[in-house]
Amino acid sequence: MEENKITIIEGPPPVFEPARDGWALGLGEGPHLGYTVLTRLRSFNSAALVERCYRAWRSQSPIHLHFRNNMGLEEQAPIFAARSVETPEGQVLLLWVNLDRGKIQFEPDSGDDENARDGGKN
Repeated sequence: MEENKITIIEGPPPVFEPARDGWALGLGEGPHLGYTVLTRLRSFNSAALVERCYRAWRSQSPIHLHFRNNMGLEEQAPIFAARSVETPEGQVLLLWVNLDRGKIQFEPDSGDDENARDGGKN
């Protein structure tokens, strides 16, 4: 049986952010040394992709996010949770995945955004 996956076909590598939801923090607990992160992906049919995840989980099969990293190398990360949301710009697929701790680094968040830096004048 071929392993289930969701593949990013075009566009830049996914942007991963630390999972901050309390329920999501426990997803990566276990014997592996991973880090649970969230990525947001635009999609034409995110509900179908969420259903693909649910089918895999119901059959107790893993499902992975397949993507190219910043160096263009192919990587896979196990998907632990998925959600589809509708935004004014279109459908977005939210995926909570587990990344190897040795392969990721987060940039420090200064806590301000562009509006805050210029006093909200724009």
